Amino acid sequence: MSPLLVVSVIVAYFGVLILIARLTGRNDDNDTFFLGNRQSPWYVVAFGMIGASLSGVTFISVPGWVEASQFSYMQMVLGYLVGYTVIALVLLPLYYKLNLTSIYGYLNQRFGFWSYKTGAFYFLLSRTVGAAFRLFLVATVLQIALFDALGVPFVVTVMVTIGLIWIYTFRSGIKTIIWTDTLQTAFMLLAVIITLVLLAGYWDLSFYELWAKVDSDPNSRIFFFDDWRDKRFFAKQFLSGAFIAIVMTGLDQDMMQKNLSCKSLKDAQKNMFWFSGILVFVNLMFLALGVLLYQYAAETGFEVSGDQLYPTLATQGGLGLAVGLFFLLGLIAAAYSSADSALTSLTTSFCVDFLDIKSKPEIEQPQIRKKVHIGFSLLLVFVIVVFKQINDQSVIAAVFTAAGYTYGPLLGLFAFGLFTTRSVNDKRIPIIALLAPLICYVLSYNALSWFGFSLGFELLIINGGLTFIGALLFSSKSKAIL
Repeated sequence: MSPLLVVSVIVAYFGVLILIARLTGRNDDNDTFFLGNRQSPWYVVAFGMIGASLSGVTFISVPGWVEASQFSYMQMVLGYLVGYTVIALVLLPLYYKLNLTSIYGYLNQRFGFWSYKTGAFYFLLSRTVGAAFRLFLVATVLQIALFDALGVPFVVTVMVTIGLIWIYTFRSGIKTIIWTDTLQTAFMLLAVIITLVLLAGYWDLSFYELWAKVDSDPNSRIFFFDDWRDKRFFAKQFLSGAFIAIVMTGLDQDMMQKNLSCKSLKDAQKNMFWFSGILVFVNLMFLALGVLLYQYAAETGFEVSGDQLYPTLATQGGLGLAVGLFFLLGLIAAAYSSADSALTSLTTSFCVDFLDIKSKPEIEQPQIRKKVHIGFSLLLVFVIVVFKQINDQSVIAAVFTAAGYTYGPLLGLFAFGLFTTRSVNDKRIPIIALLAPLICYVLSYNALSWFGFSLGFELLIINGGLTFIGALLFSSKSKAIL
């Protein structure tokens, strides 16, 4: 693809997003920015959350992951269903009952100041790292497809990437994102469908025959029960999937902010159930695409794998201009559908949880929020540039590994609050939340030599368990739970 064509596609795409922002961004108040005035249609939220949940990480890394892990990722996806059920039936009723803007306000009401700030801090850390990982992907592809040819440094590419997000989110935040996510999810899924259609055409196969081609491939194995020490062992991945869904959706301000923008608890629950069901099918489609792309690469002589598989074959693999264009659109859409809401939720959490923005004079609140919005935009630029220097593994694995360390304390704190009626020594919580990830790091680093097996994504459960135990050790009987 020529640089001019790439620029034209990007300009047209963001022109549509900015138009949506203008149509939805008529109000500039905090209630609109934080919760969309609680008027979001649940079915629009559900569809948009597919793109936000999958992101550019799934779009690129899941197809490339097939060679190393087969379809074992589906074991995690099935675990997600359990996690999403817990969110719909346990967490959402709590958040709506307490009428929260930031979900970490629950920790303040349940335990106290330090627990509240610790939970909010870990969200800011987790979401900053996660958003940086996802934006790193789209910035890298844009660099290869466009900016390298123009001699533009990577740091400028990153600044342009995040600057575009700021342009269409700075005014109405979550209210705009609910609708832009819908458009971006549609582009992402359309990119995959078009690639599958053209691959079917390349082999002259019907879709039934195409699926049979996937099913007969050794990499299409889903379930692994034979070796409990393997990272792909079913119980490890299934349980990890359940807990990852709980923490990365149910205990994450980014994803819950969209649910809290629904008109009622009932609507938010319908959103979660429909979203989780569709997500299983979509992930299976991405894995099937990975198998077919590896087969295509072997037949056509392309020696690519991992995160480079889909980008290389889409843009240079001879599948046609349509695949290249829709891949670019799909990648941008996938990455931005999670990154734009991340920037909004980071702004929301910092304003509500650390600045207590509602206590400020009403006339000053929009300006404070906008300054915080710009501050987090600059922070993401810095983290992405640092990540480029240190990343040495598949990005999706990196995201889940980081989640194990940063979301673990949140899991432990919320579990202790929900499933016990005890109070904690509030001032000890920051220390406990720091020690638990450090202990997990030591265990992960030495597990193979000490115990003869490697720790995978189940590290999240261990981390949460250590936080729970720490809170229990410094707790006492208290009045009834909220």
